[in-house]
Amino acid sequence: MAEASNIKRVAMLFAGGPAPGANAVISTAALAFLNAGIEVIGIKHGYSNLIDFDTAKPLEEGKAFMRITHDHLHHSRSSQGIMIGTARTNPGKSVSAPEHLDDDARSAPLQRVYNALCSIGVDALISIGGDDTLKTANKMKLFQDRLPAGSKRLPVVHLPKTIDNDYMGIDFTFGYFTAVEFLASEMRNLNHDAAAAQAYFLCESMGRSAGWLGYGAAIAGEACMVMSVEDIIGPLSGEETVPDESGNLVTRKIMNVEKIIDKMVRAMLAREAQDRNYGVIVIAEGMAEYLPYKFLEGIPRDEHGHVSIANLNLSKMIAGLLMAAYKKKTGRSRKVTGLQLGYESRCALPHAFDIMLGSQIGVGAYRALIEKNLNGVMISVGGQMELSFVPFEQLVDPQTLVTKVRYIEQDSDFHKLARFVETITDD
Repeated sequence: MAEASNIKRVAMLFAGGPAPGANAVISTAALAFLNAGIEVIGIKHGYSNLIDFDTAKPLEEGKAFMRITHDHLHHSRSSQGIMIGTARTNPGKSVSAPEHLDDDARSAPLQRVYNALCSIGVDALISIGGDDTLKTANKMKLFQDRLPAGSKRLPVVHLPKTIDNDYMGIDFTFGYFTAVEFLASEMRNLNHDAAAAQAYFLCESMGRSAGWLGYGAAIAGEACMVMSVEDIIGPLSGEETVPDESGNLVTRKIMNVEKIIDKMVRAMLAREAQDRNYGVIVIAEGMAEYLPYKFLEGIPRDEHGHVSIANLNLSKMIAGLLMAAYKKKTGRSRKVTGLQLGYESRCALPHAFDIMLGSQIGVGAYRALIEKNLNGVMISVGGQMELSFVPFEQLVDPQTLVTKVRYIEQDSDFHKLARFVETITDD
C-alpha cells in the first residue's frame, strides 16, 4: 500500500517532557516507514530548530534534523532517553482561537515551522508529545487548512505521550506504568526510612492536571494517603476572587489548605493508634494550581501559563504546614520531609508493557498515514492492543483550541481502590 501513497518522506518530532518508552515509539514508527521504502527524518529537539526558520539559512542536517536509518534502530526499542531529543518550544503560543490563525503575526511561528518542513522535502508530520503538543499539532493542521488552494499540505498525526496519563481518547499512555513503578520503588524505600526514624515523607508526584501518576505510585508504593486535584471537592474546596493578569476580578476554585492539612493530621493520628508512627503521604503537583492566591503571588508561570512547580516547591510548603498543625493538635513534634518526585522517572528503563504500547502507537502512525490516508488524528490503543484513530476535533475545544483533561472519576473503582488501601481517617 505504501507504493500508492504520495508520502515519500515523513518528519517525526518529540516535544515536552521525556517518558519511558519514547524510543520504542520512535524506532518502531521509523521501522514501519523504512520497511515500506519511505524516508524518515527525525527533527531534533522538538520545534526549537524550526520555529525561527529563515529561508536564507537552510536547516543543518545533524544539528536540526537527522535521517533515521536501519543503523539507528539496533536494540533501540527498549533503550532509555529520546534518540531525537526534545524541547518545550511552542510555535502555537500566540494562537488561542481559530480566528488567530488568520492573523499573520500570531500565526507567523506556525508559518516558519511549515516552511522549515517544506524546505527539507517532507510530506507528513508525526508529532509525539503531551497535551500542549497535541494543541500545537491541531494548530499546524488548522493553519494548513487555511493555505491557498494548490499549496502543499502536510498531513499531521499525533502520538500521545505523558507519564501523567491524563489524555482523553486513550486509556493508558506509554511510560505511565514504568514511571509509576519507579516512583513506587522510591516510596517503598522511603517507608523503611520513615519507619526507622518515626517520621513522615510528603512526596509531591508529577501530575499537573490529574492524579493518575500520584495515585498509581501511592497504591503500588504503599503510601498511607494520596491526594490530587480530583479530591479538591466539598469541604476540601473553596473559592476566592482575585485580579487576573489584566486587573479584572475573577473567581477561581481553590483548595481549603487548612482542612486538607487537618485530614493529613488525622491520618497520622489514626496510624499512631495502630502503633505506626511513620508513613508516606503523596500529593500531586497539580494541586499547586489550586492554592489560594497568597501562596502563588510572585511565582512565575511557564509559556503555557502553568505555575512554575520548581519555584513553588509544594511538598516542602505542605510539609512545613503539616508539622506545625500536628504539633498544635498534639503538643508533640513529628518530622515531615517534603520531596519532589518525578524527574528521575521520565527516562527510566521502560517496562515490557510500555515497550509494547509504545511500539503499537508507533506503528499506528504508519497505519494512519499510509494505510488509511488520515490527517488530524491522534493514535490510540485499547483492548487487545487494538488501534484507533481519534480526530483532533474530539480532543480539542474548537473555540478555545484547548485540550480536554481526563481526570480520575470520583466514582471510579480506581479512585475507590486508593481509599481502600490508605489509612482510614474519621471522616
